[in-house]
Amino acid sequence: MTGVSDTVEQAFIAPRYLAGTGDPGWITQPLHRVSGWSYGHDPLIPRVLLTSPDQLTQLRLAPGDPDDPDWWTIRKARTADHPAWAVTFQSRTPVEIIAAFTDALTDPDGPPTGSSDPFSALQDAGWETPRHFGGLASPDGITRVEQLGTPGSDLWHIETAVIRDPTIWRAVFTGTTPLHLITAVTHALADPAPIMRDPRRIPGWARDRMTVHTRHIPSTDVAFALERRISALAERHHRATGIAPAPPGPARGRTR
Repeated sequence: MTGVSDTVEQAFIAPRYLAGTGDPGWITQPLHRVSGWSYGHDPLIPRVLLTSPDQLTQLRLAPGDPDDPDWWTIRKARTADHPAWAVTFQSRTPVEIIAAFTDALTDPDGPPTGSSDPFSALQDAGWETPRHFGGLASPDGITRVEQLGTPGSDLWHIETAVIRDPTIWRAVFTGTTPLHLITAVTHALADPAPIMRDPRRIPGWARDRMTVHTRHIPSTDVAFALERRISALAERHHRATGIAPAPPGPARGRTR
């Protein structure tokens, strides 16, 4: 029987787009340890650079002002089959939202068959088009997703904001970004499951617009959450390719 000493208090925050940043390792560790992305950052500079094995895609994490538009930047170079694209996420974007993008990007099965509609999952979750606005807004009106511009020069734009506060976080996708990757993000936005956070790090913004439940859970569930995520992604790689990835090495510490 698990005792109190074997548990730790955690906060479960909904809606998930208000949960706050989280641990960047949720994104960077699987890219490096499962998908083989190499790192080339200077350890004396608080910045992370990861490059895909084919050298075509790069993730850059450059902490600065929390309101800078491009704390997280993911870029892919042009290929014979697809133009270049770029994606940026602001600092307060929950890592689980960004991880939905990187998990889809590194899926060894490739893009899903059929068409991908970024709006579909949102509509299924009750997101609607508000008055005087294109795109879709969450039922609480806090997060909006829209496609701006014209085909060929368009942008996909996600913004989380409340009236009394400035923008909490924003994500921007060039129109050339593969739709299934944007769709992975909107699926994550529409997911009603709360996000777990340390109760000492509950975001201070929009507190009256979020639901927070705290409870004690086994301490191992927290301590090994990232390792379980890495193992699951490694198994996905093995199922798709029949080749087991190199055994994951120990985490190289926090990325920031």
